[in-house]
Amino acid sequence: MADRGADLSALPKEVRDQLAELDLELSEGDITQKGYEKKRAKLLASYISHMPNMDLSLPDVQLSPGHSADPSPSPEAPGPSTSSASRHHRAHRSGGARDDRYRSDIHTEAVQAALAKHKEEKMALPMPTKRRSAFVQSPIDNCTPPDTSSASEDEGSLRRKAALSAVLAQTLQSPDYWINRSVQSSSTSSSASSTLSHGEAKAQPQPQPQPALSVLADVLAHTRIENSVPPDVTSSTPQERGSRVDLPPAVRGMSRGQSRSSMLDTADGVPVNSRVSTKIQQLLNTLKRPKRPPLSEFFVDDSEEIVEVPQPDPNTPKPEGRQIIPVKGEPLGVVSNWPPALQAALARWGATQAKSPALTALDITGKPLYTLTYGKLWSRSLKLAYTLLNKLGTKTEPVIQPGDRVALVYPNSDPGMFWVAFYGCLLAEVIPVPIEVPLSRQDAGSQQIGFLLGSCGVSLALTSEVCLKGLPKTPNGEIIQFKGWPRMKWVVTDTKYLTKPSKDWQPHIPTANTDTAYIEYKASKEGTVMGVAVSKISMLTHCQALSQACNYCEGETLVNVLDCKKDMGMWHGVLTSVMNRIHTITVPYAVMKACPMSWVQRVHIHKARVALVKCRDLHWAMMAHKDQRDTNLSSIRMLIVADGANPWSVSSCDAFLNVFQSHGLKPEVICPCATSPEALTVAIRRPGARGAPLPARAILSMGGLSHGVIRVNTEDKNSALTVQDVGHIMPGALMCIVKPDGPPQLCKTDEIGEIVINSRAGGTMYYGLPGVTKNTFEVIPVNQAGAPIGEIPFSRTGLLGFVGPGSLVFVVGKNEGLLMVSGRRHNADDLVATALAVEPVKTVYRGRIAVFSVTVFYDERIVIVAEQRPDASEEDSFQWMSRVLQAIDSIHQVGLYCLALVPANTLPKTPLGGIHICETKQNFLEGNLHPCNILMCPHTCVTNLPKPRQKQPVDVGPASMLVGNLVAGKRIAQATGRELGVVEDQDLIRKHQFLSEALQFRAQTDPDHVLYVLLNAKGVAVCTATCSQLHKRAEKITATLMERGGLNTGDNVVLLYPPGIDLIAAFYGCLYAGVIPVTVRPPHPQNLAATLPTVRMIIDVSKAACILTTQPLMRILRSREAAASVNVKTWPTIIDTDDLPRKRPPHIYKPPTAEMLAYLDFSVSTTGMLTGVKMSHAAISTLCRSIKLQCELYSSRQIAICLDPYCGLGFVLWCLSSVYSGHQSILIPPLELECSLPVWLSTLSQYKIRDTFCSYSVMELCTKGLGTQTEMLKARGLNLSCVRSCVVIAEERPRLSLSQSFSKLFKDLGLSPRAVSTAFGSRVNLAMCLQGTAGPDPSTVYVDMKSLRHDRVRLVERGAPQSLPLMESGTILPGVRVIIVNPETRGPLGDSHLGEIWVNSPHSASGYYTIYGEESLQADHFNTRLSFGEPQTLWARTGYLGFIKRTELLDASGDRHDALFVVGSLDETLELRGLRYHPIDIETSVSRAHRSIAESAVFTWTNLLVVVAELSGSEQEALDLVPLVTNVVLEEHHLIVGVVVIVDPGVIPINSRGEKQRMHLRDSFLADQLDPIYVAYNM
Repeated sequence: MADRGADLSALPKEVRDQLAELDLELSEGDITQKGYEKKRAKLLASYISHMPNMDLSLPDVQLSPGHSADPSPSPEAPGPSTSSASRHHRAHRSGGARDDRYRSDIHTEAVQAALAKHKEEKMALPMPTKRRSAFVQSPIDNCTPPDTSSASEDEGSLRRKAALSAVLAQTLQSPDYWINRSVQSSSTSSSASSTLSHGEAKAQPQPQPQPALSVLADVLAHTRIENSVPPDVTSSTPQERGSRVDLPPAVRGMSRGQSRSSMLDTADGVPVNSRVSTKIQQLLNTLKRPKRPPLSEFFVDDSEEIVEVPQPDPNTPKPEGRQIIPVKGEPLGVVSNWPPALQAALARWGATQAKSPALTALDITGKPLYTLTYGKLWSRSLKLAYTLLNKLGTKTEPVIQPGDRVALVYPNSDPGMFWVAFYGCLLAEVIPVPIEVPLSRQDAGSQQIGFLLGSCGVSLALTSEVCLKGLPKTPNGEIIQFKGWPRMKWVVTDTKYLTKPSKDWQPHIPTANTDTAYIEYKASKEGTVMGVAVSKISMLTHCQALSQACNYCEGETLVNVLDCKKDMGMWHGVLTSVMNRIHTITVPYAVMKACPMSWVQRVHIHKARVALVKCRDLHWAMMAHKDQRDTNLSSIRMLIVADGANPWSVSSCDAFLNVFQSHGLKPEVICPCATSPEALTVAIRRPGARGAPLPARAILSMGGLSHGVIRVNTEDKNSALTVQDVGHIMPGALMCIVKPDGPPQLCKTDEIGEIVINSRAGGTMYYGLPGVTKNTFEVIPVNQAGAPIGEIPFSRTGLLGFVGPGSLVFVVGKNEGLLMVSGRRHNADDLVATALAVEPVKTVYRGRIAVFSVTVFYDERIVIVAEQRPDASEEDSFQWMSRVLQAIDSIHQVGLYCLALVPANTLPKTPLGGIHICETKQNFLEGNLHPCNILMCPHTCVTNLPKPRQKQPVDVGPASMLVGNLVAGKRIAQATGRELGVVEDQDLIRKHQFLSEALQFRAQTDPDHVLYVLLNAKGVAVCTATCSQLHKRAEKITATLMERGGLNTGDNVVLLYPPGIDLIAAFYGCLYAGVIPVTVRPPHPQNLAATLPTVRMIIDVSKAACILTTQPLMRILRSREAAASVNVKTWPTIIDTDDLPRKRPPHIYKPPTAEMLAYLDFSVSTTGMLTGVKMSHAAISTLCRSIKLQCELYSSRQIAICLDPYCGLGFVLWCLSSVYSGHQSILIPPLELECSLPVWLSTLSQYKIRDTFCSYSVMELCTKGLGTQTEMLKARGLNLSCVRSCVVIAEERPRLSLSQSFSKLFKDLGLSPRAVSTAFGSRVNLAMCLQGTAGPDPSTVYVDMKSLRHDRVRLVERGAPQSLPLMESGTILPGVRVIIVNPETRGPLGDSHLGEIWVNSPHSASGYYTIYGEESLQADHFNTRLSFGEPQTLWARTGYLGFIKRTELLDASGDRHDALFVVGSLDETLELRGLRYHPIDIETSVSRAHRSIAESAVFTWTNLLVVVAELSGSEQEALDLVPLVTNVVLEEHHLIVGVVVIVDPGVIPINSRGEKQRMHLRDSFLADQLDPIYVAYNM
């Protein structure tokens, strides 16, 4: 292997050997990268002067172990050779550090070539951002739990030391180090800013606005009201804030000081920190690469399925051969002395050859432990059979009878006990079910084993004393109940507990028949474990067929390394061996781990004729063979490779032969075979004659394989698969190849299909599962026309393959490892092999990689999960992941959906230490995998999304639209509240035209009537106000304002009060003084930095001349803490109203007309816009009258209000409504609920309140906080049956699920389910709907979400897929007219059509209060006309989308009721793929994805969807959320998430109304202020 720029072949041989050894050490992970480079430099130091161009860094392409390190391959080796140099130096190494089932040199070369190709067009993948605390594994035990997988112990301890130092190094580095790591980067890294640009970084001149101006610019940006769509950042049209600024080139050259503070201007002019934005820019660059399949047109029609149907590719290879003819095996010969049943063979040898050895077991060091003779085996089996039938239970009630099933629970290390138990059961005619020893209550797959035991009706388990002692027990010493298992009785079978049969007792040994002999378990692809029943005749016939095929002779010796409880290990090593009186030497798995050469030594010592192994045993023996000079394998006539059907076995066989040919191993003795639990042995290669040519290999094209056809690979050697044959089918069998899915149609000769077998020597059924049995064991193949080819039933083997020349069988994969992606087949094992060939050494722990597929959005998606080495660095892991992506893309032409790395030893294990794929998949889907690194690539592999929708140009004339409406027979969608009615009495008009006069009138006529009661957290009235008290307090404030304020009529005055009666008094004081009140929420004393700037902004925007407040708040405004966030010297006059002198104003102001301004209502919308609207006196008195009529409010009534009193309808109910209608309001500030949750509900119960108003935040607090305490509240006498209406005041779509949860939870306390309803208001009209007393109950409809995205409403049934429940927003208020309008054409829409809600009402606001008079905007929002219909009416645009539906219900006047459904705010909607999405819908899906997602929010940035999820669980769950969030959004909304951000609870900002502030969140994300736990950039 030539190094970069140097020729190593020029070095002396011993140096080359040492270098090869070093490379091997590095690849096996026994030396760190740094150590490797140091030693390498030392070795080459003396030669460096002779080689001027030598580069000592690591070669780009790293070869996996076993790669030739010597440029000339050794001539004698057939196939890819391990060169002599590296072979010599396999010294002093115990077993391989990785699972080398899949090692293939050819393949490694292919992978490296593919990667090299990619290196030229290198992709810059943005590396995920991770909070350091999240995954520093502090205690070392977490890094490497006791290892139960392959590899030896001493190596593990070395590992642990290395890991410890690595972890310490990781924890000791300062955060600075990490921050700089993420900003600066080397040319090879793929971190934040790696290869954005080619060439040097150029500084870009950046205009820096002056501080004062920029602040003002921010204020302007926040106060502008925009109803337009956000600027599309991807277009290059100049925006008003300066044209698009491209990102500067990579920030490579940054110094440490700059890295944190340097800001970049991103595309839409938001200054953001480089880290996040650079990554997103990289992500965009990556996504610009074209996807493979072109997309066809978008389906506009609903009836069409949403998913893109892939068009068949004309170049797809198709099978061209003739139909296959069934292949017949050689006839099964009849030998005179074959026994009539297997037990008969044991009886014969037990009697005639009692001294002959049957089984030798080894101890953990590989030395023989005991030998069981045929005599002993017979006598012990007899004793057990007798004990089972006669000594358990009583004579009348035996515990067990012939035909019952019993579990055999024996460890691998004790084969003798297992043999005795198995044959004992056969002699007693009970059916043994061998299973693995359960290690803990929650074993991987324990539940499935439980299913097996249940389906077989097992209630008794046989085990050994030692094993029983080791089983997990309850505190009182009983064996625990394993998860999913039926109740079990345990019987110990050690000889001392068995009874000698009485003289007259003889076992019943009938001639073999079709009764079940034993049951072997098998796990299906879905993870269910089923029992394959093997009949007595099948068992016997199979032994006969194996004896004939393998030519077994009496008295031979066989070494068995396989599990003797099932499969080949049992068929050869337990059954056929007894039939032929063979001496079996069993090498348990534990021995192999300690001493990988043990089986080779046993062959040598016992001159064994047959050995039964797997590829891993070949590999391990090869790695450790240096210790054994004098081993001789010439005695072997058959080396049976049990997993020889795996395509990756070829290279193991070749490499083993290479090493051991010099030790007497003959090439023709290697015999791969193919087996399946259903058909038992399918095919086996017969040992060849000495010197006969070896069978040929098939070199197939992977592309062809993926389409299920056989094509010899010619063009691209990188994507070739080399397979060896598994010989001929078994004697007496008949074989066909049929299509793996659909009806069992015969394949063509060049087509790959599933092998089906008809033979007497196969399994007969899945025990206890007749349905599944039929589809597997009773298959009758059909021809092209669909006609059956005969009567005889075949069994499916689950093996995929074809018949080659000379009827040789080739297997290319298994059904359970089959991944069907976009109609192409991929084999999980092939993908594992490719992933392993990508220098896994620095990253993957012991080669433990799992590959499976999950179904997301109508196709299978490939997921790869690997265990990460404890000492692997973030950089290495991320680089490995990106290289695996490229290799798999290049070789298999398939995209990966997700790649995850989990900590070492955390994947669920099978009993023999492999990875339990089904459990791993289950954990992945349930979010229990806990990865430490994850990379999702939905953009590259989800290719079946439909094409984005193109918006149709809107140029339809009004006439045609109107005609369209009329022709369709649609009524125009509008709804009207009741008439407000004419007020006859002049006196009433005078009294109620101005609220200030209404208060004076009440103070005179009914001075002692209590209008307001303010409660504290204990529910105690801390303050009350009668009509006259309120009037007098207002007068005092008026007098002070006139004296101290120096104000003119019409000046704005800010009211800064906590919720209470002071606020109300100050409001009327302002009206009496003729100034305009502006209510503002006071700053939060614990969080001034966040809340005070908003206060300052409203004061500045409203140009307030004066501030009225309380003493404590006044102190806060002038405090040092306040000075830190705002300029406290420039406050307007501040007046505290706590202790005012008793003065009356000289006169009370009366406005000349009712159109005069009464107050300003300021509020921050969810999009972060601050807007103030002007409310006139006429508007507030009609609004109060409207509410009075709707809710039937009179002086005698009491209502309870738990709302914030600063804006919108909350303010109207808190401050205005009582003064107008005269009812008593009980005020509960929402903050008090934080101290005492039940205060609101107990008030309702105590005062017997009929009507109450609250916000969603209050409802959510009660639902989450009191939901579990309803019993306790009931016991305290809380009763809500008095509540007739509980109205949620909101400016959003009704939160149906929250209202329903609230109703259900408090139903026990007497709350009527009809009571809860909602109101709807917006900025232009504070209240359009309010569920009063008269109207019908609010109705709920279900709409189709797909149609909604197209701005259409399609009503569906409840429970329909993709349906969204919407609740009516309350009855429309008296005097209000609502119409639904197309926001683009401004024409009215028909019933049940989605459009913007426009409102016409006497209480609409009279305009925005803004700094600059944008009159056009005013007119557009407040005085708009329809483009046709009734052009004279003036409407106000709410900015909300909704629809009106005429229901079957009747309203008070007896007409059919028109219900208004609000869908969401136009400003908030996300335009993605040409469709309109409402964030709340995506968020609902995300919050459902995992139990640990507390809250979520979504926004877009540069056309990428960003999902922020709050994690309520532990931080190790953070990465589990990434795939789940991506899946659910793709599945339910057909969108690909661009970035997933996992944050702590409480990070998503929520305003007082309980609405999410998504734009604030977006700004914080872009400015890198969220301190996320993890940020994943989906590829």
